Amino acid sequence: MKKEIYPCLWFDGKAKEAMSFYVDVFGNSKITEENPIVVNVEVCGQKFMGLNGGPQFKINPSISFMVQFDTESETEAAWHKLIEGGSAIMGLDKYEWSPKYGWVQDKFGVSWQLITGKKEDFGQKFSPTLMFTGEQCGRAEESVKFYTSLFENSKIDGILKYSLNDADREDLVKHSQFTLNGNVFMAMDSSHLPQFAFNEGISFVVECDTQDEIDYFWSNFTADGGQESMCGWLKDKFGVSWQIVPSILGELIRDPERGQRVMNAFLKMKKFEIEKLLNA
Repeated sequence: MKKEIYPCLWFDGKAKEAMSFYVDVFGNSKITEENPIVVNVEVCGQKFMGLNGGPQFKINPSISFMVQFDTESETEAAWHKLIEGGSAIMGLDKYEWSPKYGWVQDKFGVSWQLITGKKEDFGQKFSPTLMFTGEQCGRAEESVKFYTSLFENSKIDGILKYSLNDADREDLVKHSQFTLNGNVFMAMDSSHLPQFAFNEGISFVVECDTQDEIDYFWSNFTADGGQESMCGWLKDKFGVSWQIVPSILGELIRDPERGQRVMNAFLKMKKFEIEKLLNA
């Protein structure tokens, strides 16, 4: 069974505005949960979390979202909405890999790679895409093998290196696609793009049913140079941020009788402890 791994986008007080914008841009979407801290949306069947986290972290193009469209006109329509107040990283044009492709950073800082192509080639509408630049350049293949070793129902769908005719080193990954518990991800290297560093601006939420699952992901993600943070957040050895949370957490927080006690308890935690939350 697919276990959803969904992105969390960090905003400075603009989560509702941003998530409403994406509902409008992509259609077939709705806000599923809203409170002063979190705004969750379902966009074309996939979950995104918007977090009002404050000014501490800024989203950058080190993690973007590959968005599949069936037609060139659909690609163009989304582009024209996303570019308003934003900027182009790669202009909307015809490329060898797509009849209509463009990479845009929107007015909220989130980056989208819009591509016209067959749905069966991508597996899902939105695919998080990790770009390894700067000090992390050359680690895309290592990351793909690491992530697919951690999650069940995972596989490497393909790793394509740069060729002699490409404008980058032949040892680097031009494009890779992999699946983590049924969720499609992509990863690339670049020695030429600006050196964007992974940060908490975009993280990935992994919901766990048991304490053993939390312990497993926590210990593996923080090994070999990973870093613990607070409230279920951590960074792996590549600098990518993850939130390892109990799947029951939302239900506990929404409980009118003990929700505040649960929040007070987890604010003191690094790694979540389910038993302490249940006993709060």
